Amino acid sequence: MISPRDVSLTALSKLGLKLPSLSPSSFASTAAKPKTSAGYRPKLVLASASPRRLGLLEQAGIAPDALRPASVDETPKKGEVPHHLVRRLARAKAEAAKKLARAEPELANSFVLAADTAVAVGKRVLGKAEMEHEAARALEFLSGRAHRVYTGVCLITPDDRSKDLVVETRLRFKRLSRKEIEAYLASGEWQGKAGGYAIQGIAGSFVVKLIGSYTNVVGLPLTEVMGMLQSEGFPVTFFWPNLAEIETA
Repeated sequence: MISPRDVSLTALSKLGLKLPSLSPSSFASTAAKPKTSAGYRPKLVLASASPRRLGLLEQAGIAPDALRPASVDETPKKGEVPHHLVRRLARAKAEAAKKLARAEPELANSFVLAADTAVAVGKRVLGKAEMEHEAARALEFLSGRAHRVYTGVCLITPDDRSKDLVVETRLRFKRLSRKEIEAYLASGEWQGKAGGYAIQGIAGSFVVKLIGSYTNVVGLPLTEVMGMLQSEGFPVTFFWPNLAEIETA
């Protein structure tokens, strides 16, 4: 078992998780160049071990310096609406990851980024499907129905200021046949996914309508996250020139 302090790109790769864009070696090469024209680049800690969130950040040309996934109780409170739930959980994850990061000298002055995603129909939240029957119920419920995906994002700055937001995307699934649901369950793609599906995979063919951010449904609304980081002084374009070097190497 990998502890939260030991999670890294290399560890994720050993677990068989495929990460798009940068390889672990190229991650190390970019992370090893901290200087910018304005001095030293501040470090970024991602409070997640999700290969989807990590892959989205890499897609945007950002390589986190460390992963410090935070384990928090994700049970909704009584009467808690979905957008309040994801905001609260993102804050809790960020605070937990901050405690881990601040205890490490090399990460003590880092930015900490956390997110939480929920799939909901009205006030009903469809949690992460860990068992096949949970995914089956979720897919049957979403079949032919409109739903919403909410992602709460929390950023804690090096001087311990926090900033958060919630992004909402609206979707509608086509009506799924029993054969389609059974075949999708057999694919295993649903495991650990909110609402029992992954839009970036086979389930993308289920969506007949989407209003809002696609990357929000995957797990991290890139436009909003990039804007949040930039507004707080994190140099989001720092790694972009290095990406060109990696591609041509």
